[in-house]
Amino acid sequence: MTAKDIGDRETAAVLVRADGEVDEESLAYLHEKVAAALDRPGLPPVNGEVRVRRASAHHVELPWSGRTDIRVGSDLVVVHAREASARELADRLHDRLRSATERATHRSDTTRRTAAPPPWRGGPQK
Repeated sequence: MTAKDIGDRETAAVLVRADGEVDEESLAYLHEKVAAALDRPGLPPVNGEVRVRRASAHHVELPWSGRTDIRVGSDLVVVHAREASARELADRLHDRLRSATERATHRSDTTRRTAAPPPWRGGPQK
C-alpha cells in the first residue's frame, strides 16, 4: 500500500437521476454500482451526476440508456451505455466508469513513464 492509498476520503457526491419508468429497485442497484466504482482509496474528490432513461416505446431494442458526467479531481469523465435491462445497464456503467476513472487518475502519474523516450522515437542515442 502506498502513501496515496492511505487516509480519509470524502464521500462521493454523485447524484443519480432517472427519466421515464424507472423503478426504485433498479435505481438503488445503479446507485450501489456507481458507489462501488467511485468509493476507492487513492481517488481524488469526486462529484457529478448519473442520468438513466428508459424509453417509453415498446419496439426499442435497447430501451435503457445511461450517461455519467463525473469530475474526478480536475478531470471530467463521461461514460455512455445502452442496454436491454436495468441491471445490465448498471453493470456496464460500472465497468466503463471504473476503467475511465483509472485512466483519468493515472494519466499524470509520472512513475509509470520512462525517463526518456527510446532512441527510435527521438530519444538520446548511445
